[in-house]
Amino acid sequence: MPKKILLIGGNSIIGSKFVDHFHNNNIVFRSTFFQHPTNDESKVFLDIQNQSNVEKIFTEIQPDVVIHTSALSAIDKCETDREMAYSINVKGTENILKACENNSVKIVYVSTNAVFDGTKNEYFEDDQTNPVNYYGKTKLIGEQKIQDSKCDYLILRTDQPYCWIEKWQRVNSVIRLLNKFSENKLHKEVTDWYNKPTFVPNFVENTMKLIDTNAAGIFHAVGGDFISRLDWCMILCDIFDLDKSKIIQISSQDLNLPAKRSNVNLNNEKITKKTGIPMVGVRQGAQLMFNERY
Repeated sequence: MPKKILLIGGNSIIGSKFVDHFHNNNIVFRSTFFQHPTNDESKVFLDIQNQSNVEKIFTEIQPDVVIHTSALSAIDKCETDREMAYSINVKGTENILKACENNSVKIVYVSTNAVFDGTKNEYFEDDQTNPVNYYGKTKLIGEQKIQDSKCDYLILRTDQPYCWIEKWQRVNSVIRLLNKFSENKLHKEVTDWYNKPTFVPNFVENTMKLIDTNAAGIFHAVGGDFISRLDWCMILCDIFDLDKSKIIQISSQDLNLPAKRSNVNLNNEKITKKTGIPMVGVRQGAQLMFNERY
């Protein structure tokens, strides 16, 4: 276990679960936020787009490992505001990476399945990348800069992270469904999008095992099921006892979204073999969520 971890993006969905893990396991850490300040003394303000702000944080905290979860991950927002996407996802990562190089710090970078185009049936860590949207392009540039750096690194590609969230956090597919039912509304679900949904606490557990064992390189940290959004939705209805007749099936073309999506099946054998911790499927993940609240 490293002496001190700096978590960048502690208020993100993934970042907040790292914070929970650190508190529960007495791990020495500090985390950063950009929006939604809290009374948590472990959190400090950081704008990753500001190089001097980044350097100041590194000087004060002197971490051994940095976990970089901060990003503009709204795919359509990245497509329509490319300047902001580049500033946060590329320039911000460059600033963090420079500080890591200057202070000999290992970087753990949360990336995405969107670095691939979905033309293969299954993708392994060393397969050729080819993003189809601007979000994927910015995350791939971040990956490439990290690989070209002098830093020890972990790159973790994930897909559709889900878990319980705070009210101000961006909703995931599970929360979106539950919100619709709580409002007694019909829920439209896409039939032609496929993902490997990732239960965030399981992602965190595997990541920490990689850090503890001083692993390096690229890993696909995704769930166990390559599944359509509709089938995932139906499983959630089973677990949370929701009325399936309120689900309306639609095509992704009906949404007319700015960014293209690709159906990317990431193979996760490498990470499960390395950590010995299985990446859970959607039924198990949904059941764990249900057990946590009900």
